[in-house]
Amino acid sequence: MFGKADPDVQIKTPEQIAEMRAAGRVVARALDTLRAAVRPGVSTLELDSIAEKVIRDAGAVPSFKGYHGFPGSICASVNEEVVHGIPAADRVLADGDIISIDCGAVLNGWHGDSAVTIAVGEARSEDLAMMEVCEESMWRGIAQMRPGGRLGDIGHAIDGHITSNGGYGNVREYGGHGIGTQMHMDPHVLNHGKRGKGLKLVEGMCLAIEPMTTLGRHDVVELDDGWTVVTRDGRRAAHFEHTVAITADGPMVLTARESDRDKIARMGFVQPTW
Repeated sequence: MFGKADPDVQIKTPEQIAEMRAAGRVVARALDTLRAAVRPGVSTLELDSIAEKVIRDAGAVPSFKGYHGFPGSICASVNEEVVHGIPAADRVLADGDIISIDCGAVLNGWHGDSAVTIAVGEARSEDLAMMEVCEESMWRGIAQMRPGGRLGDIGHAIDGHITSNGGYGNVREYGGHGIGTQMHMDPHVLNHGKRGKGLKLVEGMCLAIEPMTTLGRHDVVELDDGWTVVTRDGRRAAHFEHTVAITADGPMVLTARESDRDKIARMGFVQPTW
């Protein structure tokens, strides 16, 4: 049964969660297509066009395009750019770069939101190690999304994994969020926290879990374009995100890609519709 939640937090029925999975599958398809398209010589604007076509061909609308004036269908953040990078024709990927791609779609009024960091060409080992820790910290946070838990459990799991596996920077100015009929909703989901503290987690909550790690310090700054967030020390960053529903039996990853299938099974999460 659905428990009581904060009145500002949208609680979804199983039918609404199924609608969100449909939106999530669109996002997953777009990210899979983009992963295959990332290579040296491609521009982030080209990637943006690819994503928009996949989303619109599915009967959905890019969540990001026009959001508070954002011009792209994806956020494309390269190297020291953490989040909210604006796609541009003159931002051309080079061998050894890494790119974080954040993608959102709205289908039948319901949103999906997910992000991946991808190595371009021949990757640097230090980048791959950081990316692996960032992605795994996301999964550790998702594992805490069970009825009766607390919001602080998610951040505690994320931060604990990051700090105990290489000591990477854990960006604090940005975090995850509630999601549903809007892309950004209550609650804000910190990527650090205290176990057993914060909002009680109940069945029907849907949250976007999105850690951001850095090779250096966690401090970030927003550029003059009003969007792009970069590391203050110029070191590289990674960003991973999934939209997840809390069900009676645990977390269901609504933006799961086919490549996540084995991970979801190993973690013992609820299998989404594939």
